[in-house]
Amino acid sequence: MSLFFIVALPLFGALLPGLMNAAGRSATAGVTFTVTLAAFVGLLTNLPAILAGNVVMVRVDWVPLLGLNFSLMLDGLGFFFAFLILGIGLLIIAFARHYLSRDDNMGQFFTYLLLFQGAMVGIVLSDNILLLLVFWELTSLSSFLLIGYWKHLPEGRQGARMALTVTGMGGLAMIGGMLILGQIAGSYDLSVILQHRDLIQADPLYVPALILILLGAFTKSAQFPFHFWLPHAMAAPTPVSAYLHSATMVKAGIFLLARMWPVLSGTTEWFMIVTSVGLITMVLGAVIALFKHDLKALLAFSTVSHLGLITMLLGTGTAFGAMAAVFHILNHATFKAALFMSAGIIDHEAHTRDIRRLGGLRKLMPVTFGVASLAALSMAGIPLLNGFLSKEMMLEEAYHTVLFSSPWLVPTLAVVGALFSAAYSFRLIGHVFLGPVRDDYPAKPHDPGAGLWLPPSILVVLVVLIGVAPFIVEPLVKLVTASVLGDTAEVPKAYFKIWHGLVPALYMSITAVIGGLLLLFVFNPALRLWDSAPRPEAKVIFEGLINFVVRLARTITLPLHNGSFSRYAAIAIVAMVAAGYYAWTTGTVGAATYRMQAAGAVPIAGWLMLVAATAGMVMMHRNRLLSLILIGIVGLMVSTGFVFLSAPDLAMTQFTVEVVTIILLLLALNFLPNKTPVESSVLRRVRDTGVAVVGGLATFGLSYHYMLRDPISTPISEFHLANSYKGGGGTNVVNVILVDFRGFDTYGEIIVLGIAALLIYALTETLLNGPVRARLLNRKPDQARSGMRHPMMMVVLTRVLFPIIVMVGFYIFLRGHNEPGGGFIAGLIVSIGVVMQYMASGFGWASARLRYPYHGVIGAGVLIAGLTGIGSWFVGKPFLTSAFTYVRIPPFEKFELATAALFDLGVFLAVVGAVMLSLESFSRLAGLANGPSDDNNPMDVDPSRDDHPTDLTASKEKAV
Repeated sequence: MSLFFIVALPLFGALLPGLMNAAGRSATAGVTFTVTLAAFVGLLTNLPAILAGNVVMVRVDWVPLLGLNFSLMLDGLGFFFAFLILGIGLLIIAFARHYLSRDDNMGQFFTYLLLFQGAMVGIVLSDNILLLLVFWELTSLSSFLLIGYWKHLPEGRQGARMALTVTGMGGLAMIGGMLILGQIAGSYDLSVILQHRDLIQADPLYVPALILILLGAFTKSAQFPFHFWLPHAMAAPTPVSAYLHSATMVKAGIFLLARMWPVLSGTTEWFMIVTSVGLITMVLGAVIALFKHDLKALLAFSTVSHLGLITMLLGTGTAFGAMAAVFHILNHATFKAALFMSAGIIDHEAHTRDIRRLGGLRKLMPVTFGVASLAALSMAGIPLLNGFLSKEMMLEEAYHTVLFSSPWLVPTLAVVGALFSAAYSFRLIGHVFLGPVRDDYPAKPHDPGAGLWLPPSILVVLVVLIGVAPFIVEPLVKLVTASVLGDTAEVPKAYFKIWHGLVPALYMSITAVIGGLLLLFVFNPALRLWDSAPRPEAKVIFEGLINFVVRLARTITLPLHNGSFSRYAAIAIVAMVAAGYYAWTTGTVGAATYRMQAAGAVPIAGWLMLVAATAGMVMMHRNRLLSLILIGIVGLMVSTGFVFLSAPDLAMTQFTVEVVTIILLLLALNFLPNKTPVESSVLRRVRDTGVAVVGGLATFGLSYHYMLRDPISTPISEFHLANSYKGGGGTNVVNVILVDFRGFDTYGEIIVLGIAALLIYALTETLLNGPVRARLLNRKPDQARSGMRHPMMMVVLTRVLFPIIVMVGFYIFLRGHNEPGGGFIAGLIVSIGVVMQYMASGFGWASARLRYPYHGVIGAGVLIAGLTGIGSWFVGKPFLTSAFTYVRIPPFEKFELATAALFDLGVFLAVVGAVMLSLESFSRLAGLANGPSDDNNPMDVDPSRDDHPTDLTASKEKAV
């Protein structure tokens, strides 16, 4: 199966659980299981190629100019992690089906789970570091949803926010490091970067890139000092915890360390940072885990400890250390997933995870006891279980590692970490399952059905099988190790076996196990000592830091962002003028290359009217209606200026926009007082006047000097002028830019325009259905209204003009590719015609004759434009690449057919829908404020029709 499908199946399959939710819990879990199984089987189809030592790669150019390509790579390391993600994912899905209660929204849960799964698979299969970063952040977002799935729990919401904050900040740091790495290597493809070890390590930016990348890996894998977020994520449902700790999320940071090992390891910086952080995390996590009373918290800190163990092994920079790390990743995934599911079973049946309230479960839950005990003994490193083998390899590597010139530091800390690991594993077995049966359990414990105990049992079978026959997984581990090492070293020849003789690692292991047992015997005194010892609380420190940052941000931003537009404008203008002044005084300005042209009487007269209208608006801006009239004059003069400067497209656009916005503002003025009250002091007005004058003079000076000189570089307009016809098939350069050269911008703009209109509609709906409705109904006009709302002359004129306006709009639309016009202008023209019907005949009359809702018109426009852009993919062209040709149909002359016309049609529909939906929303508010519609419309040819509304409510119902 193609790698694209393996990544896409979970991501697109996330749509299915929500759709299947109404079909029942089993159907929802079944479709989720099927999607994951399909991806898992697809992964296995590539196994023969991986075993043969090949690397499977697929690539599709996405944004090649930025180096962002959808390129995927499957080697031994990627296969190993994808196998764990999908394989354990299948068991987690089966477990979650029986674990979640009937009150839980299973469709929502499995949707989040598949998104999380797809993001993780995307990380491990990405060959492009920018694509990897996209999936990396998607894991943070999807894990946020999973951790906070139980939204009713405050600790769930807090844990989700903490996880998102810590891993999100680390992700931002990692973005910087990856970009540096890509710049050094000259490519953002991992397959290329991994071939430039010497170049990267010799670059002076190697250390900054290393630190930034390690920050991303350490935060994701909960390494010290970022370890605190992971235990708080335990507020998530147990299936999430089991998945997150064993095969996903926290393993993403470990994967990154392994993936970047060939180019980043082997230096003093790598060894010192990674090994030290791993050692501290391993010991600290193990010590804290021992004294946790919450069963999931104990397992969470044990995960922190074992992640530190793997990090330390990768930090040593040796081939044997890398192989031991790979082996422990496999072993940890099996026993930790089994342990978390066992903890979930105990919580599910006993209704508590508090170890102090448990004990004696061996007799009440024998199956769970067997599963959990074997997994815990493996975690403790007991022989004949898989955890023992990788622990021995860790101790062997630690014995030969010298840190800070001390040959005993790493071995000693490794033994301490292993000792506490054995102690908390023994505590889990002894304090939860052994001892007498109690009579005060919150609920009567008993073994659940097979749906809950079978998934962890499968993993425990692997724990035992690998432990007694390690040669089974030896080829796989060495294959993955070869992918980690790359060309930097050969895979060690060491054999995986239970007995290696009387080696130092054996004595270290015996010391750890015996020490763990002794520590468990003195647990109560040790607990009292631990509780009485002063120590920093990571959660308190984190919350204090967050609160400090929030206060600092408020201190800085609130004085600036206080909601005053005049303040924002003043700050922006002063900053721009200061930057311009600095550039002017420190730079050089060449001599003028053009002379001022003589201005005629007409341009001077137009300029004087523009200045007069602007000055009048400033002086009389408190009169809202007069200001609106003056703004209209300014807009019309600007349109005239565009005509004078040979920009008819801009002139037509400006003119139509002016008409539409003036109507919109007139409707808005209906709800505002006639006069704007005086709110600013004299000093503030003087300040604003000074800022405005300075900004205006600066803009004038810049324009004056720029227009008298040649441009520094060749303007982009020359490219558009040269390629408009031969590249876009049109002689109207402006329209070709909008629908071809910059079609993606236009597409985004119509989407934003549609969203804005929908928001206006949503706000109107809220107002009409809320307390504001009563205020509007009781609103009294401040002046007498005309007794005739729909004058006969206006009604007749608008209905006669409407077909003509539509014809003009159609004409403007068709000529837009070669003459001034286009879909945007045509949409505004037709909108004006429809608005005239609303103005002349009233909202009720116009809405009753509405055949297509404006929401649908917007959607149709965006859809047509999008499908036009997608169509270019089928001929191997980038999105929104237009095509054109010329045809001749007798007796007509030769004419052009262009796909850009379809895109322009989408623009036309989106503009009409957005403008009309906005104006309709204001009209409905105005209609409610002005009272019922006039039933005696003189031009309603059939007043007895049932669909003729008599009031606003009826009008709304008929329109819907």
